[in-house]
Amino acid sequence: MLIVTLACLALIGVVVARFARPVTAPLSLETAEKWLAALVLFLLGLFLGAWAIFVSKLPLSLTWAVPAAAVTCGLALHRPLRQLWHDAALRALLGWQLVISAWCVGWLALVATYSGGGWTGDWYEHWERARFFVEGGPLDTMFIGHAALTARPPLANVVTAAGLALTQVAFAPYQFLSTLLASLAFAPAALLAWRWGGRRAVPVLALLFMVSPLFVQNATFAWTKLPAACFVLAALVFFLRAWDSERPVAPAALFAASLAAGILTHYSAGIAGLVMAAAWIGRAWTRRADRAWWQATAAGVLVGATVLATWFGWAISAFGSKGTFLANTSVQASAANPDQQILRIGLNLHDTLVPHFLRPLDESLITQTNFWGALRDWWFQLYQVNLLFAFGLLGWLVLGAILLNAARRAAPSVRSGWSAAIGASVLLGVGVHGARDTWGLAHICLQPLVLLGLALLAARWDSLARRWRIVLVAGAVFDLVFGLALHFAVQNLAFERWAGPHGFVRWQNHNTEGAVMNMAAKLQHHLQFFGDTAPPPGSIALALLALLIGAVWRTTRRHLP
Repeated sequence: MLIVTLACLALIGVVVARFARPVTAPLSLETAEKWLAALVLFLLGLFLGAWAIFVSKLPLSLTWAVPAAAVTCGLALHRPLRQLWHDAALRALLGWQLVISAWCVGWLALVATYSGGGWTGDWYEHWERARFFVEGGPLDTMFIGHAALTARPPLANVVTAAGLALTQVAFAPYQFLSTLLASLAFAPAALLAWRWGGRRAVPVLALLFMVSPLFVQNATFAWTKLPAACFVLAALVFFLRAWDSERPVAPAALFAASLAAGILTHYSAGIAGLVMAAAWIGRAWTRRADRAWWQATAAGVLVGATVLATWFGWAISAFGSKGTFLANTSVQASAANPDQQILRIGLNLHDTLVPHFLRPLDESLITQTNFWGALRDWWFQLYQVNLLFAFGLLGWLVLGAILLNAARRAAPSVRSGWSAAIGASVLLGVGVHGARDTWGLAHICLQPLVLLGLALLAARWDSLARRWRIVLVAGAVFDLVFGLALHFAVQNLAFERWAGPHGFVRWQNHNTEGAVMNMAAKLQHHLQFFGDTAPPPGSIALALLALLIGAVWRTTRRHLP
């Protein structure tokens, strides 16, 4: 498991590095930002190449030309690559990315069946979509029986489909590729932590990501929210670079490309687009006499529109405007009456901010007589759908203290700007979900905001008082046990294995409807999970423990008091 992950990440790193030099050399960016730019452009290029092949109705296996071209173009660049490797800071960043990816794949290897709250069916829909692009299915295909092709944007599905076309069209490789892609959300978050707290913040952030239930649970569930968050955070990296730069054209173009890629991965990225676009317009007033700023604005608009047009232009021509923009489930679930929809938004916002144990609600979603499953779902529904506890059991308290302290010290314009951006992100992130959800919606559109909060926690670690560090570490240990160990033990059916030959029968009779449906889909479609081919669970658990101990040892040599 670890060797496969490292090999795949190393291959991606080499391809990206070789792709990076000719594309990013002229850019006025730091070395690590150039690598991030190359990563974004490589993923976007892989999508565009595979998408063009799909639209042209050619075999998707031709996408081997994209990485092959990148490697071929870089064959003569061994000296720049050697210089890149000698950059200690970038080397450390890439090393921590390898750790994060291996960590996520290790937890994936424990998943025998998906379960957790109401997470049912989405994983199979995305698997159907990936197969659709590999096999070139008919455009009127309805996924999981009701979702049209245009109900979701295609980038992550097309990228994973390209990987399947080059390897094997099977569910286990699909899971692996999905988790690998999701784990890359660490890279832009690390650059933000680096920007705000220096190089020393990167390993702290790696540990926070490793014990984050929201991050790891989403990375191992085969859907597209974390890849979208990766692009959104990358867009923020380049947005901030353009904000400060006297030469903002290149960062602005990368900002727009990253944001457009995020929107083509999951429509929730559009919320970040609205917030950052508003901030950009506000900045334009202060730099209205700066010709370079207007050139950057034009470049960003042109690049973003071009990338978005590759999907929306085709979709409109194939499905029409209504079939393109009204097929999304959030749109279809919206109330017909505007007053009713406003009421829904208000109630959803309340339920996203107030944890479920502080209010009455219908708990039939997680009702079961399976003790361990019920305990897991109680915590799962806290970590995933509540905005505060998405930062961790105690992480939100520490983050709140950091934000209050920063607000007191910041200039009024900075304080009001960040407050407006965060408030708008939360309100829009909840408001765009059309249906009523009494549990909360933090996991739908607010994942970039949560990862951003973890980056800020890491950046401020060195300046935290000792008591706040102890609080954060204590909460992280609890998150590891109840958010990760318990969750994956339930998904591994570990308790049923220990119960003997009748354990699985009891699991079927005493678990939630959603968990049973996920298992039924696996059995009905004869799917072999990545975990079904992995080493024994005990060996994987020991490998994960060793990886965690190594990461903690490496970090605490410099960071703990």
